[in-house]
Amino acid sequence: MRKIILQKLVRAILQAIINFISTKEITYFMKTLKIIALAFTLSSCTHALANSVSWQADSLDLLRAINNNSAPPECTSPMFALPPLSDDEGIIRRVRLSDDLKAVALTFDMCELDTNTTGCDMTVINFLHEHRIPATLFMGGKWMRTHSRRVKQIMTDDIFELANHNWSHGNCALLSPEGLKAQILWTQAEYEILREEVCQESGLDDLPEAMTLFRLPYGRNSQLALKIIAEQGLRVIQWDVAAEAGNNSNPRRAARSAKLVASMTKPGSILLFHANSVPKGTVNLLREVVSILESRDYVFVKVSDLLKMGEPETVRDGYFSRPKDNYALDKKFGVDGTGRKTRFTGK
Repeated sequence: MRKIILQKLVRAILQAIINFISTKEITYFMKTLKIIALAFTLSSCTHALANSVSWQADSLDLLRAINNNSAPPECTSPMFALPPLSDDEGIIRRVRLSDDLKAVALTFDMCELDTNTTGCDMTVINFLHEHRIPATLFMGGKWMRTHSRRVKQIMTDDIFELANHNWSHGNCALLSPEGLKAQILWTQAEYEILREEVCQESGLDDLPEAMTLFRLPYGRNSQLALKIIAEQGLRVIQWDVAAEAGNNSNPRRAARSAKLVASMTKPGSILLFHANSVPKGTVNLLREVVSILESRDYVFVKVSDLLKMGEPETVRDGYFSRPKDNYALDKKFGVDGTGRKTRFTGK
């Protein structure tokens, strides 16, 4: 009934317009309406095209399914430069919220070394997509290139926020200043390349010009590294809850782990997960954690939104759960965390 009334109202308005304009103006008016309708149709088609790729996992998402490419990106310097920041802020581990706010941020690292490729865990991404759960994804630039089709797909869904996780997971405590700057800027440049492709393919024009958040690979840094990262205009985001601990492929183990994760979570927490198929079974753990936290009236927000809700709690030296618990990782992944036997210089 309401639809019929609305249709009659529209017809009446159009008839009134016609009664007050000339025949020549009517022709122009009708042409304008056709152009608007065509533009609306094209816009709808491009948005549908952007989401036409299935969010279900396929064979190309598997670990090492795509051949490794250790070459530099197509462009090594981003066009858009963020204004420099002060390094006084340090490393954000969580956000202190007022008592009446129960918000947390789910974050996912998606990365690979110079020497290998990893997967894209679409079971995790699809779960977030289907349940409309906001999340911040810290992506390595090389990983973004390996899984470019998925990155572009993710960019079309505004529940996701993309952030910088170095080009090939370089350890910020071991990289040279030149190497660290290249790891950061190559990743920013790769984001721009994929962003431009998304804008052209889907018609979207409101994607962020640059990623503004950064996560330390291995949680490692030096004081000089913090200065270099700040000079690139990036805020350093860590976590106060390292959610994954081993393989969660077994649902019973995932359920037990989720109870522990939930017990460590508090308002303003930033939770660390992975969505690169390392480790295994993350989606099982994620489902359980989300279920428990929702039952306790928590809401999920992107990191950038969480930062607007309170006061960041910071440190000067990154770590997983306690200070220096990540130092042993310095010797496990090549000379500078990239898996290489020779230092990464960005040349």
